[in-house]
Amino acid sequence: MTTYTVCCFRRRFRPASNEPSEAIGDVFQAYAHGDGTLGEEALRRFLREVQGEMSDGDLEESAREIMTFAAEQKLLKKGGGGLTIEGFHRWLCSDANAALHPRRGVRDDMGLPLSHYFIYTGHNSYLTGNQLSSGCSEVPIAKALLDGVRVIELDLWPNAAKDDVEVLHGRTWTSPVELGRCLDAIKEHAFVSSPYPVILTLEDHLTPHLQAKVAKMIKETFGDTLHLSESETMTEFPSPEDLKGKIIVSTKPPKEYLQTKSNKEESQNGDTEEDSVWGEEIPDNKALMDVGREVSDQDTKRYVKEEEDMEKLAQVGVNMEYKRLIAISLTRRKHDMDEDLKVDPNKVSRMSLGETAYEKATTTHGAKIIKFTQKNLLRIFPRTTRITSSNYNPLMGWRYGAQMVAANMQGHGRKLWLTQGMFRANGGCGYVKKPNFLMNCDKMFDPRSNLPVKTMLKVTVYMGDGWRLDFHKTHFDKFSPPDFYARVGIAGVVADTRMEETKVIMDNWIPTWDHEFVFPLAIPELALLRVEVHESDNHQKDDFGGQTCFPVWELRTGIRSVRLCGRDGELMRSVKLLMRFEFT
Repeated sequence: MTTYTVCCFRRRFRPASNEPSEAIGDVFQAYAHGDGTLGEEALRRFLREVQGEMSDGDLEESAREIMTFAAEQKLLKKGGGGLTIEGFHRWLCSDANAALHPRRGVRDDMGLPLSHYFIYTGHNSYLTGNQLSSGCSEVPIAKALLDGVRVIELDLWPNAAKDDVEVLHGRTWTSPVELGRCLDAIKEHAFVSSPYPVILTLEDHLTPHLQAKVAKMIKETFGDTLHLSESETMTEFPSPEDLKGKIIVSTKPPKEYLQTKSNKEESQNGDTEEDSVWGEEIPDNKALMDVGREVSDQDTKRYVKEEEDMEKLAQVGVNMEYKRLIAISLTRRKHDMDEDLKVDPNKVSRMSLGETAYEKATTTHGAKIIKFTQKNLLRIFPRTTRITSSNYNPLMGWRYGAQMVAANMQGHGRKLWLTQGMFRANGGCGYVKKPNFLMNCDKMFDPRSNLPVKTMLKVTVYMGDGWRLDFHKTHFDKFSPPDFYARVGIAGVVADTRMEETKVIMDNWIPTWDHEFVFPLAIPELALLRVEVHESDNHQKDDFGGQTCFPVWELRTGIRSVRLCGRDGELMRSVKLLMRFEFT
């Protein structure tokens, strides 16, 4: 029995049981022999009919792996018998039976131009916390690269003496980090998690003298891994396959930064109506505390001085060594969307838009954005009013073909979980091929149109376990076991976006829901499956119990093990769900 103390009384609850749910037991019995076990032939039938494994080779390999797993765990019936229900359940819950194939690798064609891919993109990659007063460091850069991020952003500013370069969020109270440390972190971690190219976007506010210094540092640090374009203009981008193991610099001449009104000056508050479907965002208490810390008088004086110094940086030249580093040029915006989105048949480039300007453009120039991104690169970045480093809905960009939807990797929450879910696709290499309909020049896709349903995804949530191993017994409730419920839904085009939830299972560390959901999907190629678990609390905000997000198009059909992540996107040690996925 599990005992909880309430004042001077003791409450006793049945111990948690991790036995298979009734629904799992029914599946097992449908294939079991008379002796209550599964033999290899029955197992192959289960793999074919429930798990959707069709080829004879896959069936044989999977059946052998399961029987080997069961033998090692001593889960076969004594005397050389078949798989017991305990062994069947243990295998279903194992990582070998994950919702995404545990040995999945790169599956997309990587030989197409860069513009054909969504690219895992970071924003202000050097920040450790909020956008206003947090520290700058090479540590978040290294972590982002290890997580598969392929686009790193650095903001380059002169130091106080104007004789060296610092990386910081300009015109704020963020503390700087040395450029050399950031470059070293990129060099060391760039190709640990993925062999495909890293794009280094630079927002520089430097004199030609300091540009020359940066050019020397970049060349000396990256050496042969630095990709240098043979020409200032390209008619087509090279492919990720062509650029394997390369680091690519993308920026525009700094005098254009000074002449162009910064999109980062945009401000707009509030989230979209679509976001409300997912539920109220889970607050990041640490980020809020960081923003609230007191700013010193010295910081304030420095901020004012930098404002004055920027007025004096009217540069008249660009260092040519620095200019030669730029392999992907950033186009200077004309602030006329018709002009900005014109496609030059003789030249490709990259354009950046703030989320507010971009969102407005989708309502008036949606088809032109899609056409522009069929050949050129488009980067969308968060508005500056997101001082806690929160993020916006990345699907807003992907629906129209925007390749580089920049995310604050330290801004944990539902929007970043979607980005992490998207880039679990294609082996987690940081590049995901865009759906063909976004590259169709003859018929432009309209994500706002009335789209017909292509397929139905049926999702069953059987049960969950692991919280009892990862948390103290009073973590969720001081006086009783937790009351868990699951939320399951789809993020995609507006027509597909939904969120549903199970009933609450009271006082149980191993909840069994056996709940079935059906999601009609118009565009499964852009659909992400969202899963969350919460602990119900009648008197205050529900406690967070874990989450994950998967690309629907890579889900393995059948009964699968689903490991949950914490709020920061890192896998929890023991917590997982048992779910089933069926397409009809």
